[in-house]
Amino acid sequence: MVSVGSGSELTRNMRRYPEEVTAETSPDAVTVVLADAQPVVRRGLHALLSPSAEVAVTGEAASAREALALATATRPDVLVLDVELPGFQAGVTIQEINRVSPSTAVLVFTAVEDEHVILAAMWAGARGYVLKSCPGDGIVRTIRGLATGEVILGPRVADKLIGQLSREPRNQQLFPELTAREREVLELIASGMRNVAIAAKLNLSPKTVSNHISTIFSKLNVSDRYEAIEVARRARLGRPGPPGLHRPMVPGGSVLLAGRRGVVAPGTAAYADARPVRG
Repeated sequence: MVSVGSGSELTRNMRRYPEEVTAETSPDAVTVVLADAQPVVRRGLHALLSPSAEVAVTGEAASAREALALATATRPDVLVLDVELPGFQAGVTIQEINRVSPSTAVLVFTAVEDEHVILAAMWAGARGYVLKSCPGDGIVRTIRGLATGEVILGPRVADKLIGQLSREPRNQQLFPELTAREREVLELIASGMRNVAIAAKLNLSPKTVSNHISTIFSKLNVSDRYEAIEVARRARLGRPGPPGLHRPMVPGGSVLLAGRRGVVAPGTAAYADARPVRG
């Protein structure tokens, strides 16, 4: 297992331990990295997953920075993380994990039920979102499902997400760390407009627009305009995007369905008797 201490130098203390992969471990075992600020949560998940020969916990992290480092170093099948990790930003952290390890499915495992956070995480590229109140066997099934390409939301999460999608325009649901005006400026940046044109369109001074852009860079943890545009366009801001949530989540444009145990994707047993997330 790779273990990174929250107060340590990553390059100095990142270590690999082979004990998680034993003779009893399936050669097709799902490799998992656990990222949570609370050691008791990581230990609990580790204890829950370890008995299964089909799952191998290969790393633990206590911050978003450490989670990204482990994703880069180990390329796990599934990375389980909490949106309350120190340094976590939904519009950036999940996208960065997907960038450095495209084969890794990100599962948000958290107590946070806020609709804006849920939608931001899913638009950023998370493949699942379940609450910490879910049964233990539910998290095991979810991890296995994500490793085979499913997209899974817990029932309460699915209800909140469907309600949120029916209430608000898409661009107001993204990047909850930004104000409404900052989201508006970001979308105009992503559409290719320069500061003077943005100022004219929004009836602001160029200086005010420049201040908004500096704040956006800071909140999204990007260094320049080009990185901001990339982050925004990955979230389908600044150019025409498909209606609904399903297309960026399911390869091939398949429609997500909401079943009795949450949202499921094509290829699952529950798909046949589920209902569309959006009509």
